[in-house]
Amino acid sequence: MHMSMLFAAAAGPLSIPTRSLFEMLLAGGPLMLPILLASFVMLLIVFERVYCLRRRRVVPRLFVERFLLQLREGALDRAEALERCEDESSHIARVFAAGIRKWGKPAVEVEQAVLDEGERIANVLRRYLRVLNGVSTVSPLLGLLGTVWGMIQAFNVIANSPAMGRAELLAGGISVALLTTAAGLLVAIPSLIFYLIFVGRVDSLIMEIDHHSQELVGLISHEGLEDRKSSRLTIARRKAA
Repeated sequence: MHMSMLFAAAAGPLSIPTRSLFEMLLAGGPLMLPILLASFVMLLIVFERVYCLRRRRVVPRLFVERFLLQLREGALDRAEALERCEDESSHIARVFAAGIRKWGKPAVEVEQAVLDEGERIANVLRRYLRVLNGVSTVSPLLGLLGTVWGMIQAFNVIANSPAMGRAELLAGGISVALLTTAAGLLVAIPSLIFYLIFVGRVDSLIMEIDHHSQELVGLISHEGLEDRKSSRLTIARRKAA
């Protein structure tokens, strides 16, 4: 009990100084402003991409499976299929519509139309990802610049101070200067993580769109229609025989 009281008495006057977040931002200097702006841009892009890269907005599974099944069974003609795609707001519906407009044309023409529209959709899916990558690259550089600038100021203060050789003055200046580096890394690391996540998500969605589009080409191209027609005739002859 006596020893614990001694430890408590010894620890009492050595309270750790704390700062609020606003005080730390002010202490970081003017370069904290562009770092804060970069963090705001990062958050906007992350929320926007999370909303826009949802599966039901890009490749709704129910629409795709039902649409391709009806084409395989011959339940849709060109006009009905095009209307179905135009009524659907997903990205893959736009790719399907581009292919449907080439209904009955050679497979090369249908595939080229699908590829052209798919490339435009891929650019839409990759929107703002370069900005997110730029934030992850520029933020630590801004933090490093703020640190270098702050250390130059700290050394100038120490050099012009009458209390030369006081380590606490130099340590305080360096700690303030390092705030910008810490802030830059706090913005850059999540930005890079989200960038990698979104790139993987976009690549996966593009591959899925390409897979379904190739199936569509086989169903509505001239070659595909002729094959299905001959298959139905063969089945009808077998039933008649």
